[in-house]
Amino acid sequence: MADKHTSPSPERFTIDVAQDVLDDLTDRLRKTRFFDDLDNEEEYYGVSTAYLKPLVEYWADGFDWRAAEKRLNVHEQFTVEIDGTPVHFVRKPGKGPNPTPLLVLHGWPWPGEFSHPLLDPLADPAAHGGDPADAFDVIMPTLPGFAWSTPLTRGDLNYWKIADILHTLMTEVLGYEKYGSLGSDYGALVTSALGHKYADSLIALHFGHDLPPGLFQHDRYWDLTMGQPVPADASPQLRDDIMKFHSTYASHVAVHMLDASTLTHGLNDSPIGMLAWLLQRWKKWSDKNADFDAVFSRDFVLTQATVFWVTQSIGTSIRMYRNTVRHPWTPSHDRRPVVEPPAGFTFLLGDVYPPGVRTVEERIAAFVHGPSYDSFNVVNVNAHLKGGHFGHFENPEAFVGDVRETFRKVR
Repeated sequence: MADKHTSPSPERFTIDVAQDVLDDLTDRLRKTRFFDDLDNEEEYYGVSTAYLKPLVEYWADGFDWRAAEKRLNVHEQFTVEIDGTPVHFVRKPGKGPNPTPLLVLHGWPWPGEFSHPLLDPLADPAAHGGDPADAFDVIMPTLPGFAWSTPLTRGDLNYWKIADILHTLMTEVLGYEKYGSLGSDYGALVTSALGHKYADSLIALHFGHDLPPGLFQHDRYWDLTMGQPVPADASPQLRDDIMKFHSTYASHVAVHMLDASTLTHGLNDSPIGMLAWLLQRWKKWSDKNADFDAVFSRDFVLTQATVFWVTQSIGTSIRMYRNTVRHPWTPSHDRRPVVEPPAGFTFLLGDVYPPGVRTVEERIAAFVHGPSYDSFNVVNVNAHLKGGHFGHFENPEAFVGDVRETFRKVR
């Protein structure tokens, strides 16, 4: 372990939300003013009142936060302050002859419990039909500005600044000389920034999304298409896929980039407004081939929404997008690939990205022949039918198997 005289020491943490905060939430929910959501039965205009109203009523008078709190507190948790920034993390020591330290990093808007299915099988493979040699010491931080890694005293955080903080966590606070990182969505950006700047300390990386550092650093940073129209010769199927991709992600990136605080004023004050914004992402980004309600129970959904509400972290988490522009990433060196450590990838075909992909082979080929491939030192690529954007929760088995495979290749 690191020298306690030179590095901050983590403190045990237990989630225990004050009752007056929960009472205020219940009061706000009971006073919700629902609007007449005409002609939106199929949610053409977004999350419908018909879907939202019973969920809000259950949140107010049926949902048991204390039961959710007990479930979350099963895992050993810690907090530590690094350079003035609070960092919350779950730690699961590995059970094996030589466990590999592994960061597991979430995306937006899915901290915490979305990744919990990975904890036990990664840490104790023998108990889950695996080889003890594949054991990991799992460190699962909540990214600063999200959930329990609050409140912040700085407004400039983004993925590459978070990478510096988490490198300090792993090397100085927890005392690991070398470690690995698994990241998806925004956590993939943090992982790629770690792999660029701190390659000598990274054993290997694994990604749920192929996001190299420098993402969003172009003139149309709010536009995922970068201004490119649908190709004139696109087949009807490809055109439909591209339009679905736009409708799934365009408003998210544009609003977070262009109106972060404007949006936050509403979401931070209205639990139903915050829930609707989060819910639209969870519903539209999850497996396009699955039944959302069958995979994501209402208790699970409301647990995540309550975490955002009681920590008032919706705004600081949204701010991370625009801060990629205001505080742009700059390379630490000019070596190639940009992200040097050995890297593995897990892709799930239930995501709407990339458009036009229907098979595992096509998904792998889209990456291998795509624009991001040369940014990484690729050693392992797999694709799976099950799961959408939230792969740690939707298909943890795929991630566990693929991560083990990636790290076996570098032992």
